[in-house]
Amino acid sequence: MLMNDVPGFSIHTAEVDYDDEADGALGGKKGKKKKSGGFQAMGLSAPVLKGILKMGYKVPTPIQRKTIPIILDGRDVVAMAKTGSGKTGCFLIPMFEKLRQREAKAGGGARALILSPTRELAIQTFRFIKQLGRFMDLKTILVLGGDSMDAQFAAVHTLPDIIVATPGRFLHLCVEMDLKLGSVQYCVLDEADRLFEMGFGEQLSDTLKRLPEARQMVLFSATLPKMMVDFAMAGLCQPVLVRLDVESKVPEALALKYVYCRPAERYAALLVLLRETIPRTAQTVIFAGTQHHVELVSLILTKAGIPNSHVYSALDASARKINTAKFTMRKVNVLVVTDIAARGLDIPSLDYVINLHFPGKPKLFIHRVGRCARAGRSGVAYSIFSNDDIAHLIDLHMFLDRPLEVSDRTMIGIPPPEILETEHQLVQEYVQHIDLSTVFRVSNNAYKQYIVTRPAASASSNKRAKQFKIDELGVLEDFGNADSTGLAKEEGRKHGKEKKGKEVKKKKKQKALEKSAGSEKANQEETTASSSVDPDAFRNDFLARMKNYRPSTTIFELNPKSNARELLAMAQKREKDEQKIAKHKRKLEETEQEENRKLEADVAEATGASDGIEAKSAKRSKRQRRDEEHFIAYTAKDAVEEDGYAVDSFARQANSAELSVAGDTADGQRMHRQLQKWDRKKKKMVNVENPRAGKIRTEHGVWIAASYKTGRYDKWKDRTKLDERLAAAQAQQDDSDGEGGDAGSGAGAASSILQKQYPHTHWGRHNAKADLRKLRDMDLKTPEQIVKNRLEKDKKLSREKAARLKNIARKKKALARKKRGKK
Repeated sequence: MLMNDVPGFSIHTAEVDYDDEADGALGGKKGKKKKSGGFQAMGLSAPVLKGILKMGYKVPTPIQRKTIPIILDGRDVVAMAKTGSGKTGCFLIPMFEKLRQREAKAGGGARALILSPTRELAIQTFRFIKQLGRFMDLKTILVLGGDSMDAQFAAVHTLPDIIVATPGRFLHLCVEMDLKLGSVQYCVLDEADRLFEMGFGEQLSDTLKRLPEARQMVLFSATLPKMMVDFAMAGLCQPVLVRLDVESKVPEALALKYVYCRPAERYAALLVLLRETIPRTAQTVIFAGTQHHVELVSLILTKAGIPNSHVYSALDASARKINTAKFTMRKVNVLVVTDIAARGLDIPSLDYVINLHFPGKPKLFIHRVGRCARAGRSGVAYSIFSNDDIAHLIDLHMFLDRPLEVSDRTMIGIPPPEILETEHQLVQEYVQHIDLSTVFRVSNNAYKQYIVTRPAASASSNKRAKQFKIDELGVLEDFGNADSTGLAKEEGRKHGKEKKGKEVKKKKKQKALEKSAGSEKANQEETTASSSVDPDAFRNDFLARMKNYRPSTTIFELNPKSNARELLAMAQKREKDEQKIAKHKRKLEETEQEENRKLEADVAEATGASDGIEAKSAKRSKRQRRDEEHFIAYTAKDAVEEDGYAVDSFARQANSAELSVAGDTADGQRMHRQLQKWDRKKKKMVNVENPRAGKIRTEHGVWIAASYKTGRYDKWKDRTKLDERLAAAQAQQDDSDGEGGDAGSGAGAASSILQKQYPHTHWGRHNAKADLRKLRDMDLKTPEQIVKNRLEKDKKLSREKAARLKNIARKKKALARKKRGKK
């Protein structure tokens, strides 16, 4: 039996479907039906199905098809899906199916809780609940930061079924009102990765402690950070990981290409790529390390005449939306982003991706380039790297299990040196401008911080990086003859008018040279020799000679006096160490000869050369043969087979899907590292507790204790006399339970008064007081209370009668004065 048939242990994976918008399901438009059936096949109740069909949705999206049945079974779920794949319907449809109808009990509470990272997302979810649940008798309230807390206190007291909230304000409300949340059956964390990245981890943990143990938890996320994995393993009960629309490998139609340059020429290499290689009409996303680099690159591209837009996490929400819309609507074809800001970005027609700064993890590289070459399209991912990134590049190819050959010019190379130098001079002019100089200085400091906080490469990759032969890199084939064509274009623009005159002069010179045959042959030989020289080979050979050059004398022996102390000291040193120097030179020659011998042996083995070399290789293989009986390998022989039969737990799946994206600001990168301090007794660095642990950040940016209570709820209760209302409602509820019949109608009236909402106007307050008076009169009273009420009523009537008589007397006096005045 296959592991997918074992209930509760199946791996929920699916093929990536990038056309969710065309499915006609929740979160998308109407479209053609799929073979797997619609919402009718899910066994939903009539009101839920009616609301779905009324909105025009018939066929579920792939994420809905996978997730809804698991949630309906009561399992905890962690679902990974991209934005716009219909994930809102994934948790709303099972919620409606579980709640069914309204339950308003005195002393009860909400049965479903939905937490969203932003106000906009919470409002969007609230509206969707109203539309989808129009045929459900369920009450929903919205709790957002920045709104009136008094109105939210009153809303919570209406005993809602569903609460849609932002985590900060909801926890504040729980602390003020001392909410237990014991009736919550269903809890949803929408865009959970953003919740943790925005610093709501403490609020979520405190909220989770207030929920009952029997609740059902559902988490939706685009990525899976380590903090979220730890939270899910601690707070969820045997969760199921649903991985859909998540890239796990590089697409086959995507070509990976690497461009080497010095760190100072990184921006120049970017300009060469955008001007010489990538078409102007192609959509290109550029990934930078920090938000400071995003700003700098955007300014440089603007100066260079390349229209672009930029997005990073600290950018205002409206500006981020506008800049993203410019790119998706093809107003500009270049978008500069950071990893954390590009997480929710979905562009199906993306053609090119450029990694300006090489990522620290192979998974992050796949997360970047996986946006390209989707839905059967082809694409190219260019990665600009320097000496600091060679070890990470080797790590990436070890992860992808692909060979990295320095001689392969179709995959790895350098830009044309002439064009690169020209662009570098332009960049140097740009950064001296008053608009860019400050940003350039800040970005240089940010790059140092980025290198420090970037995850280190493996030890084996660092060893191989030392043997990486940069000198053998040639010009990448994608640039082609960009250097010659570019120079020809520039010359044509500058000297267009002078071209014809030069050609005439050249023809005259050629006629004069034809007279001397010998000189003509010599000139032809020289020109053929010069044209046959490969500029790349010449440059590499020249650099290799410069690198291997060792002067025979030291700096102390340059133009000294004959009796100089330095010269005499060096002469004595040479006599003393002459044998060691000769020995070192012999050793270098032997190692070089041995390397040449190995290369010859490899070539001979590949071509099947001589029998003597084959015998040597056979002897070598005999020496390397191991004893199979006593040999102990690093892994067991049946490790792969056991791995296939192993039960896939959430921890195992989550570790493979985990992707932690570091922040694009200095604070975010600093918090990404573990806090440590030097222990003088232990003589080593030890971990320290986060000083912000147990604290939350208020809407004003102040860090306070999570249990801090202001007492606003008590003041609000005193103003509204809520305790009396609740006591009266509880008494009516007890009377209705004991007597039934007519008392039940009284309890129904009391509950209707409690559930009623009053507007914040003069008449609203008047109606609330009147209803409260009626509510108080519903109670059974003792004879003393009845006598007291009658006496108060008589006093009130007597006061009103006296005031009325006094007014009549005053009016009579006024009329009498008027009559006297007329006479």
